[in-house]
Amino acid sequence: MIQKTQSFTHVIPVLHTLYSVVIKHYEEHHNGNYHTRFLISKDSHCRAELEEGASRLAGKVLLGPDDAVLSDELNHASIIDGIRLCRAKRLRYKHMDLRDLETKLKEAQSSRLRLVVTDGVFSMDGDVAPLSGICDLADQYGALVFIDECHATGFLGARGRGTDELLGVMDRVHIVNSTLGKALGGAAGGYTVGPKPLIDLLRQRSRPYLFSNSLPPPVVGCALRAVELLLASNEISQSMTAKTMRFRNKMAEAGFTISGLAHPICPVMLGDARLASLMSEDMLKLGIYVIGFSFPVVPKGKARIRVQISAAHTDQDIDQCVDAFIQTGRKHGVVS
Repeated sequence: MIQKTQSFTHVIPVLHTLYSVVIKHYEEHHNGNYHTRFLISKDSHCRAELEEGASRLAGKVLLGPDDAVLSDELNHASIIDGIRLCRAKRLRYKHMDLRDLETKLKEAQSSRLRLVVTDGVFSMDGDVAPLSGICDLADQYGALVFIDECHATGFLGARGRGTDELLGVMDRVHIVNSTLGKALGGAAGGYTVGPKPLIDLLRQRSRPYLFSNSLPPPVVGCALRAVELLLASNEISQSMTAKTMRFRNKMAEAGFTISGLAHPICPVMLGDARLASLMSEDMLKLGIYVIGFSFPVVPKGKARIRVQISAAHTDQDIDQCVDAFIQTGRKHGVVS
């Protein structure tokens, strides 16, 4: 396996860097899961470095029947499942609708604890939650704010810390949950950031944390290195912004409707499920791999092809993708 990996390192420099990090951390922490998962998870030097780095970038909150959780209606399925598992009163507010959220907060005033839960960025539409307004309402009605940053960590904000950095509310969001498996290099695992008493409680009471295996040290090493790169320079996040706007602007000029605002998730709205499927198949024939989404993943009548811009994409890659969309769009009568 190592010999095979070395043979490809001259092709993609990023793989060579990650490969070097993996080998380094494997050698330094080669015991892997030899000790119990509790020792590795809580006490390993490698894990401690990762947690410190993740905390600098930005679960499950234990709620009881006397509490209330207020959730955006388009929150990710994993958030919805977590809310269903808790015993709190559940109130769902209209998507990014601050007036409706205020109405629900008023309804929840008799609850002991009120927790507003929202995606920082909504993965299907690429739109950004109005965190400033949410935090204002939370302050007014005595609520806590929880954001899921799985589609924001690593590229939104001046240093890639996420939606709360982008919108200037890092000191007003109480709990941040995110992943190491998307923008941070495709590793595994995730993290929760919040007040120390809460984190201490989760370490003792969170079943997914207690009864899961620890991350292998090489995976932790790769994630740690990704965090270090983000904290060292804003070059990556600036590059992502430029590439995202290049795609969005060129697609809009061609006549396509792109949902969301300035986010690397760029949904090309088509409406018809069959059309989204046919266009994605034709795009693949032109060398562009994109996925069509339709009901039940998205609401009926809102089928789309979701494009995700990566830091690895070049301007030539983006232009090639736009050209393929134009050719395919003309074939199916989407653009003229």
